[in-house]
Amino acid sequence: MRVLIVDDDALVRAGLSMILGGTPDLKVVGEAADGSEVVQAAAACRPDVVLMDIRMPRLDGLAATEALRGLPRPPEVLVLTTFDADEHVLRALAPGPAASC
Repeated sequence: MRVLIVDDDALVRAGLSMILGGTPDLKVVGEAADGSEVVQAAAACRPDVVLMDIRMPRLDGLAATEALRGLPRPPEVLVLTTFDADEHVLRALAPGPAASC
C-alpha cells in the first residue's frame, strides 16, 4: 500500500515515515507540509492512502480532503487529529475520509 503523509509538523512526518517504513506492506511514497500541497503530491506520488492532519496553517486537512475527493481516482484519506470535540470529527467525516483517528 502506497502512503502519502500530510502534516505541517516535520517531526510528525518523520516519525510517521519511520514507523510506517518498517512495515513490509506499506511504502511511504511522499510527504506534504500543508494541505495546499496535497493535490500536487497525490498526482505525483499516486498514493493509495493519505494520512491527513486536520490542523494546518494555509489549507487545513478538511479542505484538502475535499480537494482530493475531486480527483478522478482519489486515494482513501485517514484523518489524524488530536481534537476531541465532536464538531471537528463530524466535519472531518463530511468530505468522505476513510477514517478519523
